[in-house]
Amino acid sequence: MSVLAQLYYKYGTMNSGKTIEILKVAHNYEEQGKPVVIMTSALDTRDGVGIVSSRIGMRREAIPISNETDIIGLVTRLPKKPYCVLIDECQFLSKQNVYDLARLVDEYDIPVMAFGLKNDFQNELFEGSKYLLLLADKIEEIKTICQFCSKKATMVLRTENGKPVYHGEQIQIGGNETYIPVCRRHYFHPDLDQPLNTTNS
Repeated sequence: MSVLAQLYYKYGTMNSGKTIEILKVAHNYEEQGKPVVIMTSALDTRDGVGIVSSRIGMRREAIPISNETDIIGLVTRLPKKPYCVLIDECQFLSKQNVYDLARLVDEYDIPVMAFGLKNDFQNELFEGSKYLLLLADKIEEIKTICQFCSKKATMVLRTENGKPVYHGEQIQIGGNETYIPVCRRHYFHPDLDQPLNTTNS
């Protein structure tokens, strides 16, 4: 009896190791001679368009996805059916992109694993995250800890010149210098110079 393909959504804050997980999954498949497809949002240009790059230096080329990308056509026209489709920065996907990923699973029996943020710096869902939460068969949190204490980080704090920012454009590509993983307490009460005393938390 064959196992049916599923749509997986794996989310975490900045620095939770999402890209490392993608590269690890790809390596495991390929080591067994099973081809995969790696895709990422065309909006993420930190290391160039179509590059999946982790903070520890691991990187791979990937197919960039924009709102106009025909994901179904790209994958189904490949010479060999992939064993899995891996998506990085899935929060930037459009509603149509996510529905296309669901179709890959349901109509073509190809597993899809999407990795990305859930909420933005204003604590609102990204479009891609919203529809993955609605459509995914399995949802998993990739955990990391708050930069200011030992609690689990659940939110992303945007900073400019060391000061927290709560308003502005939703999408602003940046890394450690711009976004900080924080717990709920430190999201609302950040002290970027002195971590709060959490011994009585």
